[in-house]
Amino acid sequence: MALQTTRTGGVSGAPLDSLNIGTHVGDDSARVRENERRLCAFLEIDPESIVTTGQVHGTEIAVVTAPGKLDGYDALITNVRGVFVGIMTADCYPILVHDHRTGGCGAAHAGWQGTAGRIAEKTVNAMRDAFGTRPEECLAWVGTGISGERYEIGGEVAGRFDSRYLKPSPSGEGKFLLDLSAASRDQLIEAGIPPTQVQCSEFCSYRDSDRFFSYRRDNGKTGRMLALVGVREQ
Repeated sequence: MALQTTRTGGVSGAPLDSLNIGTHVGDDSARVRENERRLCAFLEIDPESIVTTGQVHGTEIAVVTAPGKLDGYDALITNVRGVFVGIMTADCYPILVHDHRTGGCGAAHAGWQGTAGRIAEKTVNAMRDAFGTRPEECLAWVGTGISGERYEIGGEVAGRFDSRYLKPSPSGEGKFLLDLSAASRDQLIEAGIPPTQVQCSEFCSYRDSDRFFSYRRDNGKTGRMLALVGVREQ
């Protein structure tokens, strides 16, 4: 099972409306729990089977062997059936990887810092080291984040990326537009996953305001989506 939630179908009020999954954005905790309950009822999984982490825009990866809450990691991998690893986003990119042979799964959080640190590639490599994953047997998905058409950055950040992911910004002033989705896709391919087995979301968290939360669009006052991957027990 692999998915990314949208912002619809929950009970949270504006500006977190309505399916906010983040507990750290000022939402009422009872509403977040109800949103989680609705999601898990739809998926027919136990809320306690989901593992998330307090993300820090780094590249540390945790091998998950049991349900629980972690902190300080930006990617989670597991090969335990019935455990689902998840990443929260609101412009950064979720990257989900599945190895059908071993049952290994990975979820990574890729903002500009994680992408510059090659977290997508490192997640595949961590699955190889932990589970014996063969990249050529994996499926990968780069989820919805802020698209290259909307993600303006300064020269210092641009300097961390190859020019193929950059375009001059229409605003000028030495600004650039950065395509994080393409950078993560290429990292997955460079890690050994065949291009035909890597897919990217066609949506944009900033542009598609009716479907997704966006930290940049909403000036930080927004909810969080959850991207989740795992193998059911049955």
